[in-house]
Amino acid sequence: MTLSTDAGTARFGALPSRPGKIIAVHLNYASRADQRGRRPHAPSYFFKPSSSVAMSGAEIERPAGTELLAFEGEIALVIGSPARRVTVADAWAHVAAVTAANDFGLYDLRANDKGSNVRSKGGDGFTPIGPGLLDARTVDPAALRVQTWVNGSLAQDDTTDGLLFPLAQLIADLSQHLTLESGDVVLAGTPAGSTVVVPGDVVEVEVSGAGLSTGRLVTTVIQGAASFDPALGSLPSVDDIQRIEAWGSPAAAGLAPDANGSTSAGDPPGTARSAANPPVLDGSPVLDAALREKLARIPVAALSAQLRARGLNNVTVDGVRPMHPGTKVVGTARTLRFVPLREDLFAARGGGFNAQKRAFDSVDEGEIIVIEARGESGSGTLGDILALRAHARGAAGIVTDGGVRDVDAVAAVGIPVFSAGAHPAVLGRRHVPWEHDVAIGCGGTTIEPGDVIVGDADGVIVIPPSLVAEVAEAALAQEDEDAYVAEQVRAGHPIEGLFPMDTEWKARYDAWRRTR
Repeated sequence: MTLSTDAGTARFGALPSRPGKIIAVHLNYASRADQRGRRPHAPSYFFKPSSSVAMSGAEIERPAGTELLAFEGEIALVIGSPARRVTVADAWAHVAAVTAANDFGLYDLRANDKGSNVRSKGGDGFTPIGPGLLDARTVDPAALRVQTWVNGSLAQDDTTDGLLFPLAQLIADLSQHLTLESGDVVLAGTPAGSTVVVPGDVVEVEVSGAGLSTGRLVTTVIQGAASFDPALGSLPSVDDIQRIEAWGSPAAAGLAPDANGSTSAGDPPGTARSAANPPVLDGSPVLDAALREKLARIPVAALSAQLRARGLNNVTVDGVRPMHPGTKVVGTARTLRFVPLREDLFAARGGGFNAQKRAFDSVDEGEIIVIEARGESGSGTLGDILALRAHARGAAGIVTDGGVRDVDAVAAVGIPVFSAGAHPAVLGRRHVPWEHDVAIGCGGTTIEPGDVIVGDADGVIVIPPSLVAEVAEAALAQEDEDAYVAEQVRAGHPIEGLFPMDTEWKARYDAWRRTR
């Protein structure tokens, strides 16, 4: 299969013409997935603009005011004939050529892009491709190698044998949803070893197979002079977790790992995390110490009243009770989803470093692990080992609408736990650990990662992050008013006109407040 060339497209390097679409895979190498702490059960994608393509030998600017420009050496597939709803068996026949690519990303803009990667990966020169094309008919898609060097030192080295989703599957999957047209490019993902580069660094990527090579795709990093205009849009913003993910490890980022040597890498696209704060999705505010302290002073009942006044009635996690009397928990949701037991699925996904273990092994300080167990309390959804791990990570608590096993041992750990009760059976009696960091249903309400969770003896409530500051202030004001009313009732005043307060009592209350 051949592609006609376009003499006016020198800036597009090895490509025969300007691609109509560039489609990249979020996570596809086992080595990278293990480094990030999660393995997706299906591929997911994002688009890169064709204006981001550069040829071998080009320079890439690190924009002024940024620090986290990272390379990702990848295999690029160039579509030859249009592919629409093709099978895996037929998919490779629609690939004309294989070449090397570098999927550069600017982590300073990653959180603001909320998973779209438009700005973080779409800049001019952020997709070098080339320098040579390998005829797809001459190579084995299961036996290709991608290697990346930085300043002459090997940084990445992996083969398509390490892919989670084979190359042909990517083509077939994408063709279910859209037509892959001649000249389109599919980037197949990057292996472990991606890290930050700085001005002056030279990055080289090569793809080889069957004794053939694309040659080295060379890109030099330079410092850009232009900065982003705050009047136009989001500005670059980084935290320690973005640094860890961009550099690849705490040590590489110049940060000390925690006592267990763990990092928090592996959040879903669009997640901004801080080592001292809970995850934030889609621009939600982080709970700072002052807001946490306020929420710790407010009864759940008062928060419920304020949410109801704002039209939110379905925000309680029903059927759960605290393991320790007098427990109060405040934090941000880190979600975990179980599906009903099916023996074949449990065999495939219940063992090893499954979704349950990944969630508990990556929870951060101030976060609350919230578990969807469908109200099924006929088995444990956690035990003492996982409770210990969450406690060691600094988690604020655990909420599950399922059961807890090893109850005495879990209670001894000291971490706040709200559950549907105790049960001695292990997870596999009722549940399959399925996924984490997704929207879940727990106790009859929907919870998204990053939602604010508050629990006490009355139960557990979910507060949308966009409302939490407003609701907290209003609830504190109402608590002051209620305390005044209670004081008057204790003094012998009748409830009529006082609860709720009429104009006269409201004036008395305002005068009382001015004295405080």
